[in-house]
Amino acid sequence: MHLKQRSSLTLVMLTISTLIARCAFATTKGLNQIVTPDLQPMGQLSLSLQMQDNRIGNALEAQLELGITKRFEAAYFQGFNPGDSLLGIEESLIDKHPWRLSTGFINWSPVRGGIQPFLEGGYYHSRSESIAGIIDVGNQVLPMLGYGYQLNNRLLLQADFQGGKGNFSTLGVTYSATPNLSINPSLYISNDNMKNVYAYLVVSWTFDVFKGR
Repeated sequence: MHLKQRSSLTLVMLTISTLIARCAFATTKGLNQIVTPDLQPMGQLSLSLQMQDNRIGNALEAQLELGITKRFEAAYFQGFNPGDSLLGIEESLIDKHPWRLSTGFINWSPVRGGIQPFLEGGYYHSRSESIAGIIDVGNQVLPMLGYGYQLNNRLLLQADFQGGKGNFSTLGVTYSATPNLSINPSLYISNDNMKNVYAYLVVSWTFDVFKGR
């Protein structure tokens, strides 16, 4: 997921505390570019540092994702170049193997608004995951498609696409260096001109902050 606006560390802590108190909010890392319908496990927090070409989005940002309940998670994004803050949530509607369906919103700024609601389904079978959905961006309903293949215990190959001007197709991998540390480099190919290819990298550390019931 990708989000944007200005905010302090205090706001981050207050936001997370409020979510925990209410038992409500969602993750949004997904594949390279799009959200996916598999939620962050309850009680698990993911801290990420994201670096990307500024033609993709904020050149440097931190991301927090927390599984609040088994069906609800929240994500907070703090950009540094430029300073920007964004929120997103995701709720699971169906989680019955191999099918998953979720809804929520991403890219909501407490200052500028700009909420982008989505609905997305996935088919998870053996080593592969296939994802399709729609997202409302500025009153345009855009398609989202994604595919991942677990090559081995450490390496996930992935590709995704979001329709619309200014969006991208992507190719990348997620490498699990340890059970808690993952690295996701990818290339973004512009929908406007396939000759325009941009680099993206996110490093994530995941750990439990409370026990799920």
